[in-house]
Amino acid sequence: MGLELYLDMLSQPCRAVYIFARTNNIPFEFKRVDLLKGQHRTEEFQKVNMLMTIPALKEDSFTLAESIAILLYLARKFKTPDHWYPAELQKRARVDEYLSWQHTTMRAKANDLLCYKMLLPIFTGKPVPAEKMQSLTEELNVVLNQFEQKFLQDKPFIAGTEVSLADLLALEEIIEPLIVGHDPFEGRPKLAAWRKRVEGAVGQQLCQEAHGVLMDPSNLSADKFTPEILELWKKLYLK
Repeated sequence: MGLELYLDMLSQPCRAVYIFARTNNIPFEFKRVDLLKGQHRTEEFQKVNMLMTIPALKEDSFTLAESIAILLYLARKFKTPDHWYPAELQKRARVDEYLSWQHTTMRAKANDLLCYKMLLPIFTGKPVPAEKMQSLTEELNVVLNQFEQKFLQDKPFIAGTEVSLADLLALEEIIEPLIVGHDPFEGRPKLAAWRKRVEGAVGQQLCQEAHGVLMDPSNLSADKFTPEILELWKKLYLK
């Protein structure tokens, strides 16, 4: 058996893994795991990843969870170009710095805005209260400011002059709210220019393909969710 990647393109780390593998011509079998149908919670999938999260990797009897671990494994195993995870110590440290920071900041805030705006109307039958949207937007703006000022500064990319794993993961996190009509790039010319550079580095056509599912709002309509997943998310977001 060859390399298998378990993915759902609604997931930002899954898209990052998919784009990275495709742009580096890494051979793999795409195994779709539908998050909204709870396929990540099945007994069958738990044999691949008992943590019940995606992305997940399987290669013969070897399995691996967590997007950062998977990206680094692929970069090392397939000896991808150095700019993705630079050998030079300080450039690598910049990549590591973002990868260490993003979980509870960029990813969390962008995902919260998407989920609240998408899920609250499903749960309550009403739009998200204006004060809640303002609060979520302000929280996202804080981390976007930090990204621009701390991580991007005046450089083309996070680690310097070439795209890295950090840029790819950051892009997939930042575009997440676009599906619910919130544009994080609006009024941020530096961020918008960086987005174009990242998409140009990996290929516009590949990005459009990877983002296709995300950019179709019908993929997040109430009928796409199983009752069990809706109930699980209600406990998380309806407080």
